[in-house]
Amino acid sequence: MKLTKLLTAATVAAGLAFTAVPALAVTLNLHNGAEPRSLDPQKVSGNWEDRPVSDYIEGLMTIDASGQPILGQAASYEISEDGTVYTFKIRDDANWSDGEPVTAQDFVLGYQRLVDPQTASEYAYLQYVVKNAAEINNGEIEDLDQLGVKAIDDKTLEITLNEPTPFFLDALTHYTAYPNPKHVYDEVGDDWTRLENLVANGPYKVVEWVPGSYLRSEKNDAYYNADNVQIDEVYYHILEDQAAALNRYRAGEFDILTDFPADQIDFLNANYPGEAHVAPFLGVYYYVVNQMDGKILADENLRKALSISINREVIGPDVLGTGELPAYGWVPPGVSNYKGEQYMPAWASEDYADRVEEARQIMADAGYTPDNPLKLQLRYNTNDNHQRIAVAISAMWKPIGVEVELFNSETPVHYDALESGDFTIGRAGWIMDYDDAINMLDLLKTGVGNNYGRYSNAEFDALLDKSATQTDLEARAETLHAAEKIAMDEFGVIPIYYYVSKNVVDPSISGFEDNAKDRHLVMYMSKSE
Repeated sequence: MKLTKLLTAATVAAGLAFTAVPALAVTLNLHNGAEPRSLDPQKVSGNWEDRPVSDYIEGLMTIDASGQPILGQAASYEISEDGTVYTFKIRDDANWSDGEPVTAQDFVLGYQRLVDPQTASEYAYLQYVVKNAAEINNGEIEDLDQLGVKAIDDKTLEITLNEPTPFFLDALTHYTAYPNPKHVYDEVGDDWTRLENLVANGPYKVVEWVPGSYLRSEKNDAYYNADNVQIDEVYYHILEDQAAALNRYRAGEFDILTDFPADQIDFLNANYPGEAHVAPFLGVYYYVVNQMDGKILADENLRKALSISINREVIGPDVLGTGELPAYGWVPPGVSNYKGEQYMPAWASEDYADRVEEARQIMADAGYTPDNPLKLQLRYNTNDNHQRIAVAISAMWKPIGVEVELFNSETPVHYDALESGDFTIGRAGWIMDYDDAINMLDLLKTGVGNNYGRYSNAEFDALLDKSATQTDLEARAETLHAAEKIAMDEFGVIPIYYYVSKNVVDPSISGFEDNAKDRHLVMYMSKSE
């Protein structure tokens, strides 16, 4: 039971939208954050989109409650002796919600749409380990049938990789590898994700979307494991105002918060003991700096001044208060198959005052002082914590001769600006899609869509390419460490801290497990009254 019930006119009004539909037996109200841009697994890009998408579509592999890969739509798989060919048998009882069987052709379609340049998928590169995926996506090969994903028969799928890939099964849990219902796509094309056409092969099916308010999913009775799915319907509430979300949780309107204002951790621990879940997971909070030709921050020295003058040690404990670890490197601690010393630049061990003085001198040499500051705009998506960090870092930059204009916008608008290059400095974050360093380092590779700052270094790119052919995991780790050092030494991006997940879970909810990916499928949860 909640310690405090806040019931106000505002919260009642906010709740009217999602009480208009008659409640099913067990309803989960989940705070989702931003508005999804799509329900198309080959077009989405954020964890706020992954939540509803991964509840209604399941891949060959899925995750368990602890975030580890397990069999999903696949009943079994075999791997060739050389580690490059995976053969999957699809479950006989895998069906779409309209009763049609899930087939190998559905997975071929999903993969082909992912790499087809016409789809313009931001995350196509995540599956470049598949034979000819990169070449098709880059326009070098036009025939989609040359992709290394083949239907041997209706229930047998063969995927051929360029090289042995230790993380491939984990990568198959990502939405970029999800199937598309070919029988629907053949009739309506890309409109297959419109609600009137939508079918699901996962435990839930999205049945309603009220823009700016919520998405609603209902249990999919055609799912092979439906008998063990305990939640009957899920509301994914769209709300980026964390303080308002916390108030609605306190009012009993939300069962789970997926984030909360960091300065409220002490309040939560005191008043809702055990309900705040703060746990380390594989992700980095960072600032991208626009390095396109003609942009002011194409100057590496200016990027250095901005980075070394940030006092990362105070962000987690003081600015946020939730204990995030300072990030001086790009690959988070604890990543698998990445043994060795974590990247730490020489300047990180210097006295902070000395670093500020060095940064001030760099700016002065470039003609900028506190009396004649460099004026920069810092963009961030609307969020209390992002604002708190932006204000703190702006104050750190002021003494070195930088005057910051803060500019916030809703998440879709913010990321559209980053993708188009319409920014100077922008806040971003990356939660690793699978547990391998390449998933972080690929973000800085030339031409990758999520390389918002347009960092480019031929030696860095060559090292990433080299790592793709290395089967000796220790040698591969050394190659990737060398690549990370190049990008960090050139200040290709400004990492700020390694993430901790910040969820709040009502005691009535069981089956929610903290995990390093901060992915929590609703099918593992139950709710008591």
